[in-house]
Amino acid sequence: MKRLKEKISGLQELRKPSLTIKWAFASSFFIFVVFTIFAVTTYQSSIALFVEKERKNAEQVTDEIASRLANSTNELSLVSTYRNLTNSTRGGSRLYDRTSTLEGILMKIDPFISELGRSEMTLYVYNLEEKLVFKTREKNVQLTQTTNKSPSVVTIDGLTGFILVRPIYSIETGEKTGYAQTFYELTSFYAIRNRLLIILIVLEIISFIVSSVLGYLLSSYYLKPLKVLRDTMEQIQKNPQADIHTPKIDTNDELADMAEIFNRMLDRMRSYTEQQEQFVEDVSHELRTPVAIIEGHLNMLNRWGKNDPEILEESLDASMQEISRMKTLVQEMLDLSRAEQVDVYYSNETTQAKEVVHQVFNNFKMLYPDFVFILDDDLASEKLLQIYRNHFEQILIILLDNAVKYSTDRKEVHLSLSKNSKEVEIVIQDFGEGISEGDISKIFHRFYRVDKARARTKGGNGLGLSIAKQLLESYKGKIMVQSSLGQGTIFRMYIPIVKEALELQK
Repeated sequence: MKRLKEKISGLQELRKPSLTIKWAFASSFFIFVVFTIFAVTTYQSSIALFVEKERKNAEQVTDEIASRLANSTNELSLVSTYRNLTNSTRGGSRLYDRTSTLEGILMKIDPFISELGRSEMTLYVYNLEEKLVFKTREKNVQLTQTTNKSPSVVTIDGLTGFILVRPIYSIETGEKTGYAQTFYELTSFYAIRNRLLIILIVLEIISFIVSSVLGYLLSSYYLKPLKVLRDTMEQIQKNPQADIHTPKIDTNDELADMAEIFNRMLDRMRSYTEQQEQFVEDVSHELRTPVAIIEGHLNMLNRWGKNDPEILEESLDASMQEISRMKTLVQEMLDLSRAEQVDVYYSNETTQAKEVVHQVFNNFKMLYPDFVFILDDDLASEKLLQIYRNHFEQILIILLDNAVKYSTDRKEVHLSLSKNSKEVEIVIQDFGEGISEGDISKIFHRFYRVDKARARTKGGNGLGLSIAKQLLESYKGKIMVQSSLGQGTIFRMYIPIVKEALELQK
């Protein structure tokens, strides 16, 4: 049943649209909306311009007709209408009667008449009795009104168009001679409009399909690094212990930065995990001996030693000594663990170099009066270091404490402070036992002691130098060592400078 639920859950996850499809759909929808707005705006603007053009054309023709018919001094008739429209002086009117049309012959007369010959334009001329005396089409239409009529859209016999009316007044007499009525069909306009609408719809469908395909291809290309990141995470989820990293992404953008940050974060998490495991192993290993010693003394006391005062006192002293060493060991292990996580808790901490070095130097002079401590301070002004004050003090104490512990006949320690490029250099030199060349590379390892027997008698657990090195590296510093057996050891450490203390005060 559980497996079935997992399969169903997996199928449901598969049904969810991927980010690639979502991005493709979003981009396609955005392009569709933009193109629709553009198409509608273009369509409406084009239609409005076309209608306006046709309206002005109809007005111009009608006004020209009224202007030519105004040359007549008498009431309008077929002959006078024809002569005035064509500016003709020919007499005779028997070729034209009330039902004659001008279609087919007017185009040969002048450009204006060619407008009357267009299939869209129909002219009707009426006399004062509102009777039709002239027309350019077969169909008869009643006069709609006797006053001036601006262009308006009407439907006549199933045809839609502009209709205009102009009362005709004689130029010479000023008397009304008749009426001119024009009807401008918009059939071709509607045909063009419908065709334009169909073209825009087809183009919109094509653009949606093309934008969907291109959006999917582009989203697949640009989201490929994200898919690589996802696949890497899935592999890590299946096998957390595997040494897997996200492949290098050469897109040189935010996704490449994300992959690099993810790898760094992954390394840090693995480092913390390894540190935790190492911590547990080290503690269990180092605590085994003192626990065994305490257990042995307690067993002995439990069996017979508790009745012997000397054995009792010896066992208690040994147990207390081991407990004290265990406390020191645990504290050092905690210090080491915190040193490995400096970048999380103390990344922005700063410390004044001269003040701390002088303070620790004076403390050691007071604690070890039988030692000679010499300080060479070559810093002309205070320097601000990129390190937490307590950690800086801890490093100095570890190195000076080792110098004191492993000194022999010459109880002398030199401490120098100077500036080197963008770092402060601190040198601690002793004249004690020294370290062999084979041991120098190992002294920073955890729990490593050059001479374990002697180190144990001096209270060392082999963690001091590991803590110092880890702290310095966490603050982008470094430590180096030079030593010769029987002549002494020199530790050099370098810590980055943040700013001049005087500059900070300003």
